[in-house]
Amino acid sequence: MKFCVLMKQAAIIPHKTILITGASSGIGAALAQHYAQTHTHLILWGRSQKRLSQVAQSVEKKGATAECHSIDLTNIDEALTALRNQDSLTPITHFIFAAGLGDMRKEGELAEEPSLVTELCLVNFTTPATLATEMANRMATRGGGAIAFIGSVAAFHDLPMSTAYSGSKAGLARFSTALHAAMSPHKVYVTLISPGYVDTPMSQRLSGKLPFLISPQKAAQKIHRAISRRKAHLIFPWPFAFFAFLEGHLPRPVVHRILRLSTMQQTPRKTECSDT
Repeated sequence: MKFCVLMKQAAIIPHKTILITGASSGIGAALAQHYAQTHTHLILWGRSQKRLSQVAQSVEKKGATAECHSIDLTNIDEALTALRNQDSLTPITHFIFAAGLGDMRKEGELAEEPSLVTELCLVNFTTPATLATEMANRMATRGGGAIAFIGSVAAFHDLPMSTAYSGSKAGLARFSTALHAAMSPHKVYVTLISPGYVDTPMSQRLSGKLPFLISPQKAAQKIHRAISRRKAHLIFPWPFAFFAFLEGHLPRPVVHRILRLSTMQQTPRKTECSDT
């Protein structure tokens, strides 16, 4: 685990301490900017130390304090230890899981590589579920808090070219709503965010049309509003909620035939372009 030095340490206790994973780019970085204000302390996790430092410097200009840590979410033990140490040092009021990986089956392959499936499931589901469980217990003991997962509308569709991605996001979606049911009586509010196409490094790798594409800044506004209102689930833009409803009511063979016609492809993934 690598970290950057805490910048402009505040002399007062912050009103909010927000940990954001995937904060070095995309939705995570946009959320850091959106939450940045006086009396807010931001803990930024991501893979790129350089980009994390840039985000930290930017949010401090808005009056927030920030620290950043380069953490590999495929290493669950390391991430869990880092979370426990962080929360013991500075109790976290909001935990937002914005990190994510996306990939597709390569042209000519019958199925995805097993190693790819393992990596996507760790980052998109297993590690977030593990850390959220630890954080939920700690928040409940303290009397409340907020946890949010950035999922995907892919969770509600059987994507033949991205079985690991859609499957891992589906697991995250069910875990989130179940955790919401378990923790609401303890004033720990869990929010699932299921966006469509957002203009992030992940979506920029895709070829073809990206309908209803929105900016990370617009997405951050919607996510912040949903968390503050303690919504259990938000799908945006709204047409994707309709698509999910429609697919759920069509015969499965018909849906699969339509999805197999997709010509969506993507460029090879780079390690530094792994944040949602």
